[in-house]
Parts: sequence; structure tokens; C-alpha cells
Amino acid sequence: MRTFDLAPLYRSAIGFDRLAQLLNDAQRGDAQPSYPPYNIELVSEDQYRIVMALAGFNRSEIDITSERDSLHIVGRKQRDGVERTYLHRGIAARDFEQRFQLANHVKVTGAAFDNGMLTIELVREVPEALKPRKIVIDGTENVTALEQRQAA
Repeated sequence: MRTFDLAPLYRSAIGFDRLAQLLNDAQRGDAQPSYPPYNIELVSEDQYRIVMALAGFNRSEIDITSERDSLHIVGRKQRDGVERTYLHRGIAARDFEQRFQLANHVKVTGAAFDNGMLTIELVREVPEALKPRKIVIDGTENVTALEQRQAA
């Protein structure tokens, strides 16, 4: 496997250290665990959905935490104390921790659990101050892209 030196990024790109760190982590093979299985869907330009298959879990055994740029999902299976003898065990139903790195301005808007499927809705909300704006040459006014579109 090839290794890439990302040092030039640190010298010439300001504010991209998080991206460079993510690339370094991916290069080292710090892969996400494969359990539980999940999908990440692009619903629209600024909306995303994570769907996780959590067979054997109920709502009270799942904890979802969103903090700054990460989403942390933890499942802790409650033991019922009954000793079982399995001839075949295909449903894992084991404890898990899953972390997702969120891009800037991506927020969790809701979560639902139905028929063993956990659905987490996310949306990117870019503040108005960070949206593109028209700069008038030799003028004193700045016109936002939204105002420009409304005028057209």
C-alpha cells in the first residue's frame, strides 16, 4: 500500500488540519467497525440520513449523542439473566459503539426507531454570514447571493 506525505497540505492550506487528520487516519487503516450494518443516504443537497439495522435492541438500549463535529451512537444490550443454548446464533445483538465525523454545520434534526431500524436525520445549515455574497466594485454595499436572486 502506498503512503502519502500530507505535510505540504499543512504548509499551504490554512484551516484544513481536520481534513488532513481524517486522511491520515484513513491511510493508517483506522476503519469503522462493520457492526451494526448501516446505510448513509443523501436525501437532498443538504439533507442526509443514517439508517442502522439494530435487530434485538429496543429504544431504551440505544443512546445517541451529537457533539460539535461528531455523532456517537451506543447500544448496550440488557441481559435478561436467562441461560440459553443456541444451535445456531445468527443474530448478534451485541453491544456496539459507532462514531461518525460530521462536516461543518451538519446538525442532527431527529431520530426514529421502528421495526429494528434506527433512522437519524441530518441537515447542513450554513449560516447566512458564510453564504456567497456579491461584492460591488468601488461600492460600499455588499449584496448577499440571496438578495441578488430575489432581485432577479
